[in-house]
Amino acid sequence: MPKTPREFDIIVYGATGYTGRLVAEYLVGRPEAPRWAMAGRSLEKLQEVRDLIGAPADTPLVVADAADPASLDAMAKRTKVVLTTVGPYQLYGNELVAACVANGTDYTDLCGEPAWMRQKIDQHHEAAKASGARIVFSAGFDSIPFDLGVWALQNHCIGHYGAPAPRIKGRVRAMQGKFSGGTAASLKATMAAAAKDPAVIGYLTNPFSLAGGFEGPAQPAGNKPEYDAALDSWATNFIMAPINTKNVHRTNALLGHLYGTDFVYDEMMLTGPGEAGQQAAEFVAKTPMIGTENDPKPGEGPTREERDSGFYDILFIAEYPDGRTAKLSVKGDRDPGYGSTSKMIAETAIALVRFEGDGGVTTPGAALGGKLVRRLEAHAGLTFAMED
Repeated sequence: MPKTPREFDIIVYGATGYTGRLVAEYLVGRPEAPRWAMAGRSLEKLQEVRDLIGAPADTPLVVADAADPASLDAMAKRTKVVLTTVGPYQLYGNELVAACVANGTDYTDLCGEPAWMRQKIDQHHEAAKASGARIVFSAGFDSIPFDLGVWALQNHCIGHYGAPAPRIKGRVRAMQGKFSGGTAASLKATMAAAAKDPAVIGYLTNPFSLAGGFEGPAQPAGNKPEYDAALDSWATNFIMAPINTKNVHRTNALLGHLYGTDFVYDEMMLTGPGEAGQQAAEFVAKTPMIGTENDPKPGEGPTREERDSGFYDILFIAEYPDGRTAKLSVKGDRDPGYGSTSKMIAETAIALVRFEGDGGVTTPGAALGGKLVRRLEAHAGLTFAMED
């Protein structure tokens, strides 16, 4: 439904945090910058960050606090889109999502917390449809390259072969960069929630837990090393697969099962051929990549040089029972956890401003699809390309 006029297009909530600051810095440099404001708990810190990133002195600053629901409601009333980097969202996002739903305000975040997302779907999906609010979770490395990679490949398959592929494999070919402190904190919060509520475990283990009650076919576990003869490479578990796969299945459900009701999807990380590839796969499988004492803390992150030298390369392979295949790659030109993620969520927010759509608790793929793909390619350093 059409949105009522608002003072701002986008408010970046959490602009004084590490990732929020990167988002604000990105918006400063956008030639078609929307009407935007920086928000956080401390006016003094907002002023400091505004000056550090070279934002204009008249950049609006909004004081809002997750512990003060009235301040969140007031913020939601002033803008078309709230972009929030304040996580873990299960600790700091409840009142903000509720405020955006109530006010018909679009919302986007970097959430990788499937149990909390399921709870918000159950609580707010119908109300968001009624108010027109688009609640777009997971608009960073988890899960945009995967959600939109599958979306783009399936649209190619439908156009080229006349039907979606019943099987797609997502394979991370290469990646350089670090996971964010926010991701680590979210994992710890999720594990703490699971210890208190057994239902959380079910949401974490069911690949269709975000699919609105739909239960599809059995999905590959993808949790132990295996050799993929078609790619001549060993593959092993990919740490973001538990959230990405759920978002892909939710997109499919929201799009009326565009990929089919028999769709099978998994994600793994390629480690190379031969004995070296096998050893690398086995090492990854038994070595925690996150959830250790070496995790970055929320607010910490790599240097600009480290962010700029990062990258990722993900291959998606569509397979049909008769042997037909199609391949698409998604590549990013910055480290996944910070540099690329900050650009992806910023472009998601801009796309929500630029393009109207139906309300609901949704995904980047279902809400924006090709519109967001085109923006990411034009502005955010991502490429979506068919491969032979």
